[in-house]
Amino acid sequence: MPAKKPYITPQGYELLKKELDYLWLEKRPDVTAKVSWAASLGDRSENADYQYNKRLLAQIDRRIRYLRKVLNDLQVVEFNVQQEGRVFFGAYVEIEADDDESLMQLRIVGSEEIFGRSNYISVDAPMARALLGKSEGDDAVVHTPKGDRIWYVNKISYKCPDWFTEQEPHQIDHENMGEDEAPVGDEKELTPEELKKLEQSYLSTMVK
Repeated sequence: MPAKKPYITPQGYELLKKELDYLWLEKRPDVTAKVSWAASLGDRSENADYQYNKRLLAQIDRRIRYLRKVLNDLQVVEFNVQQEGRVFFGAYVEIEADDDESLMQLRIVGSEEIFGRSNYISVDAPMARALLGKSEGDDAVVHTPKGDRIWYVNKISYKCPDWFTEQEPHQIDHENMGEDEAPVGDEKELTPEELKKLEQSYLSTMVK
């Protein structure tokens, strides 16, 4: 039985695709040109511009390789009218704690689209698992290392509601991508075979 593909919302998929397009169509050609220019100046071992841009190119290629794999593996989940009134993937939810009546507004999404937003949680998180399938007025028991906590479902929406504060997604600094900024993948440039496949994939999207 094939493994289940990770879920992502249409908005999350577009953010990842937008980043890949930027890296492949704009950033990589720019850095590649800088590497070629710096290499033409002579001794590469003493050339700071060459060393910096060569390292940056490897980091960009690592991120491109990762994004290609992720986008190919993800399953985009569209809203279905049958979800209305209950908590499923992609839902915006307001919940209220039973013990202190504190409120929390959150959205349940895929792990690849949180982008540092504190009110987005993965569908695999304990809170999300406890809320899935619940309706307004239901209670959800969340199991934590500190014990169980009960939350009541106050509101559910599948369009961004006025009671939810939409945070700006964290943008990766492609000039200074460290280990935490560009996860997964080999620290090396794309091979000629990988470059050819990427070119073919982009050309195929242009064919009507």
